[in-house]
Amino acid sequence: MVKFIGEYCVKVDDKGRIIIPAPFKALFGKEERPVFVVKRDIYANCLQMLTFQEWEKESEEVRQRLNQYNREHAQFWREYMRGMAMVEPDEKIGRISIPKNLLSEIGVTKEVIFAGNNHKIEIWAKENYEKEKMTRSEIIALTEKILG
Repeated sequence: MVKFIGEYCVKVDDKGRIIIPAPFKALFGKEERPVFVVKRDIYANCLQMLTFQEWEKESEEVRQRLNQYNREHAQFWREYMRGMAMVEPDEKIGRISIPKNLLSEIGVTKEVIFAGNNHKIEIWAKENYEKEKMTRSEIIALTEKILG
């Protein structure tokens, strides 16, 4: 399983194309062209980008917890699957095209932050990423609450 670590600021061109940061591209072999699934994050104003294999694993875990004959479960699944895109980096420079509607939903104008989050990459509008940063005292309090 690929583990993504680090934060990288990248410019978005007029067509919504973004070059994947070199440290993330380096995690894949030269002959390997990964396919990613990009989707909205449930809790934060960002996108999640997972390898197709990781997305298959995650979506199967979610689907297994649902009853397809329960109306609320069906509604949840529909929303869970809504607004996803499969993206594949081009061969030359590793550029991906994320649909403009997904980028505009999270407030992207000119730059995004690729934030490695272990098994996934979060994609943030640069301005929003900075606003979501916790203070040191908030991190300490949350750490104590969860792990203390």
